[in-house]
Amino acid sequence: MLVMRPAQMADLQDVQRLAADSPVGVTSLPDDVERLRDKIAVSEASFAAEVSFNGEESYFFVLEDSASGRLVGCSGIVASAGFSEPFYSFRNETFVHASRELKIHNKIHVLSLCHDLTGNSLLTSFYVERPLVDTAYAELNSRGRLLFVASHPERFADAMVVEIVGTSDERGDSAFWDAVGRNFFDLSYSEAERLSGLKSRTFLAELMPHYPIYVPLLPDAAQEAMGQVHPRAQITFDILMREGFETDHYIDIFDGGPTLHARISGIRSIAQSRVVPVRVDDAEVGRGGRSYLVANGQLQDFRAIVLELDWVPGKPVSLPAEAVEALGVGEGGSVRLIAV
Repeated sequence: MLVMRPAQMADLQDVQRLAADSPVGVTSLPDDVERLRDKIAVSEASFAAEVSFNGEESYFFVLEDSASGRLVGCSGIVASAGFSEPFYSFRNETFVHASRELKIHNKIHVLSLCHDLTGNSLLTSFYVERPLVDTAYAELNSRGRLLFVASHPERFADAMVVEIVGTSDERGDSAFWDAVGRNFFDLSYSEAERLSGLKSRTFLAELMPHYPIYVPLLPDAAQEAMGQVHPRAQITFDILMREGFETDHYIDIFDGGPTLHARISGIRSIAQSRVVPVRVDDAEVGRGGRSYLVANGQLQDFRAIVLELDWVPGKPVSLPAEAVEALGVGEGGSVRLIAV
């Protein structure tokens, strides 16, 4: 059984293996043991903290095969994007240029550097092994953290964002970066992303152009890259769009990938998930029905799994003993669930 749970320091070696295979652009999952060690340490402290509002906390989850102990995925949530430094994006805007005398009225697409999204909660660090990409376990790895938010809303902002990795070629070059960022740094896209993962994106962002960039002046390849999704990030994009996230307003300042945004109240797994009492029933094994994400709603002992359930809304949910053990709940306890 695959179980989503908070990361522990003992997971460090396995997490680094996952980070090494993540695509260029996932700066929140750097292939660097010290940065990953810090990431897990901050997460452990965040889960242990008493919190009444969203602050500097960062929560990091792993997807574990309970039979072998091997990690097959990970994901995270930052409680407040840009808590200690601005969270930069390019805002998609339209400027109007008009001349009464010539009777010309033009709308021009521009990109403006901004930190509008600072303070929103941020989904980060998504990775799942490739054989699991088109399975319910990718849903668990992404949406399981939303069930955590639903159970602990006081720890998060009223809105949530996620940066989706943009397109780059097999050499790790990005047409958008080459047309914009590379003019200000003597770095390739992959080098810039690596440096950002090891240090911070903010110090690079602060050297980006602070005046609007007129999109028609960019090369065609750069314009075409805006809002496009890296093939390996498509699964994340698709899952979150089904959750109710929206695009088109902001893009990433490095590769032009879309930045998704949603109000917490409008996210499906948060708004539509239900807390129901548990009955232990091994007859549930193999009964079939519909796939559900099931979470125990706890904090440091948070667990989430995927189960095939024949559940009737308004009734208790019958769980097999194996699932009850994995979730750490018992007869009369409760779980939060949402259909896959």
